[in-house]
Amino acid sequence: MKLSGSQIILRVLREKGIDTLFGYPGGAVIPFFDALYDELDYFKVFRPAHEQNGVHAADGFARSTGKLGVFVATSGPGATNTITGIANAYMDSVPLLVIAGQVANTLIGRDSFQEVDITGMTLSVTKHSYLVRRVENLEDVMREAVEVALEGRPGPVLVDIPKDVFMKSCEYKGSSTEKTNEAVVPSDEKLEEAARLINNAQKPVIYAGGGVRISKNDELLLQFAEKTDIPVCNSFMGLGTIPRNHKLSLGFVGMHGSMETNMAVTKCDLLIAMGARFSDRVIGSPEKFAPNAKIIHIDVDSTEVDKNTYESIPLIGEMKRILEGLLDKTEKKDRSTWLDEIMSKKQNKEIEGQFVPENILKEINKYYNRDTVVATDVGQHQMWTGQYWNFNRSDEFITSGGLGTMGFGLGAAIGAQVGNPDKKTILITGDGSFRMDCEELVTISKYKLPVKIVLLNNNTLGMVRQWQRMFSDARYSETDNYDDVNYQMLAAAYGIKAYKAETMEELKSILEEDCNVNEPVLLECKINQDCSVYPIVPPGRPIDELLISG
Repeated sequence: MKLSGSQIILRVLREKGIDTLFGYPGGAVIPFFDALYDELDYFKVFRPAHEQNGVHAADGFARSTGKLGVFVATSGPGATNTITGIANAYMDSVPLLVIAGQVANTLIGRDSFQEVDITGMTLSVTKHSYLVRRVENLEDVMREAVEVALEGRPGPVLVDIPKDVFMKSCEYKGSSTEKTNEAVVPSDEKLEEAARLINNAQKPVIYAGGGVRISKNDELLLQFAEKTDIPVCNSFMGLGTIPRNHKLSLGFVGMHGSMETNMAVTKCDLLIAMGARFSDRVIGSPEKFAPNAKIIHIDVDSTEVDKNTYESIPLIGEMKRILEGLLDKTEKKDRSTWLDEIMSKKQNKEIEGQFVPENILKEINKYYNRDTVVATDVGQHQMWTGQYWNFNRSDEFITSGGLGTMGFGLGAAIGAQVGNPDKKTILITGDGSFRMDCEELVTISKYKLPVKIVLLNNNTLGMVRQWQRMFSDARYSETDNYDDVNYQMLAAAYGIKAYKAETMEELKSILEEDCNVNEPVLLECKINQDCSVYPIVPPGRPIDELLISG
């Protein structure tokens, strides 16, 4: 059976069970969208206002569902607009397929209209980039691209396709035998060595990262922690891998980690890292991170071992198999004395009734405590969300970790809502980030997506301003946003309900009224410009040297 290149792409996507696409048409991909027009009985297609936000939407879809996110862009500026979204997905190991249109084969290398070398540009931020110049190769490349994006440590893959390849035809071979990857598992001896260390440790801590979420091992982590009675701290990307209100959950560790969490890691004698990459925001000063601890490092990617720490005991392979092995070989323990020591460091603050981020987020959390996906942008509001929201599952939290992309949130929330139509989706954002992606209000309105937007508005680039105050003698250079946007009117322009709250009483009234409406809502919360994120560990300092106030 002969099919055009465009039809081949759609046939492979169908074969892989992919039915949701995000994309933005343009000259080089007209043939693809033309073929797609005939298959809208199967494919659901969502067009953003901007390609970068569309890639973030595919990213949010992937993180919240575990499925492959797919975005289609045209050549030239359409393709270059995807790069930040691709880099963001790469840093956080998100399975993504970006299909980019390219000028026709005869025009490549001639500085043609809307020609860029997008494969060259994205080589360092993709698992693999392909340029397909013959339609006969397209079927195999597409099938391989999907597999590469999803297998092992997931990540983004880009396939660049000249316009004439979309249009030419060739014989469609059909589905080949699915590739089976034999699970890599450490030897029994390695597992026994790790189990002995765990059984003999007096003050162990589990450090659970995004790899637990990606590999869908929340439940096994919980079983292991409860059997061994070991407290669990998270990387920011690992939040939700253990329910935040569980007695063994310590929240996230590092620059904005709590006193008890950072002290637990500093004093532990064994650190069991699971799917975590020891980022600089976690470890602070490498030489003084968990200085008295042996480190067991469980990961699917061997290149992460000892990249930022020293002399770890590596357990490389499929996390499910490793955790099952450790569950079998470790002893049931009571480490309540160690947990009591950790919790004795907990700081208590008196902020009752004040209209501050902690109270705002905790109040909203009361109304959205189940079946809710929370997306954030990047900045102070992101850290406050990590500190104060009680996540129950790891797929409930969608945030930009490694790249720290302002303007990520609204696109990601759109993707999460598309992927989880039966759940509530909330975006928690700040005025700086929201100014970067608010054009996607039109997408929310167009597709009638009931995303709830919580805008913490302090009229400034809050995190940068906080650093300027703390580390640059309060020289506030280009950080203040003057009160020059009426966000209620902005939302109204898109037919979206909007409110403003300046007190806890106003907030509670709005939540009572609109918590359960099945439509988008924007809620602006006006907060003080000097609200800061504490604790904070100054850059490069050991994580037990926290500043708890300014």
